[in-house]
Amino acid sequence: MKIKSFFFIALFFLASMIVFFITNPSYEKSLEAKYFYEVGDFKQAYNLAKEAFELDPYNKMATTIMTQSQFSLRYVRYNEEAKKYIHQIELLVNKEQITPEDKAKIRTITQIMIDSYTKLAPSVVVDPALIEEAKKYYQQFQRVHEKAY
Repeated sequence: MKIKSFFFIALFFLASMIVFFITNPSYEKSLEAKYFYEVGDFKQAYNLAKEAFELDPYNKMATTIMTQSQFSLRYVRYNEEAKKYIHQIELLVNKEQITPEDKAKIRTITQIMIDSYTKLAPSVVVDPALIEEAKKYYQQFQRVHEKAY
């Protein structure tokens, strides 16, 4: 008899928590943010998690997703900048003659990107594919930087 009572009480509390979780606007936004984080839309995930956090500062799910999105966005920005700068370097290298100014520009670009990579905080919450892509760009910038001297 005691086991049945305990079971029904536990079931009632579990059901109450689920109803609260689904109907609370802060947690609703957190769930939506989690979805966007999982599909790789980190900016949208960050914005929704921030809204959820503003609704309820005690919402740990919102805080976690907001933090994860911030870390991921840093890697996304680095990778986007790296693509842009690699293209610029390719344009400079593909000229018939590379001038000393071009070499200086290449050294500056590579040094900036090498420094930017070292400022990225490695984190277990960031998608490993993003980290690996950033690492490949970093290594590419290191090789070009060495050749530019």
